[in-house]
Amino acid sequence: MEKKFRRIKRTEIHKGKRVHLFHDRLVTPTGKEVDWELIMHPGASAVIPIDDEGKIVMVRQYRNASDDYTLEIPAGVFDAPDEDPLDCAKRELEEEIGYTSEDVTFLYKFFSSIGICDEVIHIFVAKNLVQSKQNLDEDEFVTIERYTLDELVDMVFDDRLTDNKTISAILAYKVSLERA
Repeated sequence: MEKKFRRIKRTEIHKGKRVHLFHDRLVTPTGKEVDWELIMHPGASAVIPIDDEGKIVMVRQYRNASDDYTLEIPAGVFDAPDEDPLDCAKRELEEEIGYTSEDVTFLYKFFSSIGICDEVIHIFVAKNLVQSKQNLDEDEFVTIERYTLDELVDMVFDDRLTDNKTISAILAYKVSLERA
């Protein structure tokens, strides 16, 4: 596909704390006008924390979208649109599970829901964790749990892990270890 879509109008529908919803009027490569909605998001980082026993430190927390508690890797939204993804990952590591690390490496990044949202999540792996102090946001209530990589992979395929960033991060981390 050589020709691109062209945006001819953008209307803000809602401006929230974290996301903005827009209605876009676009022209397709064939010249037809179409309407799309877009959620704009500042971006986020998530981290796979590996403890001294080789287990992955996870958080279980309530999520409004599922109206349930989900098991996830620690993650958080950028404090500012230009925040360094590594800084965000390190901050969330300490805030959510109470550890710091200077051994944090980038694994990959992805669009969380490219059909409707511009959010990009940056995934990191943290090793050599140092105990610090958990510092949760006022709306965060988390339980910390630890699992082996194989246990988490099994959870992907028996529907106990349902969070997309966590599923893709766990599977990508497993592949990265197999390729090393």
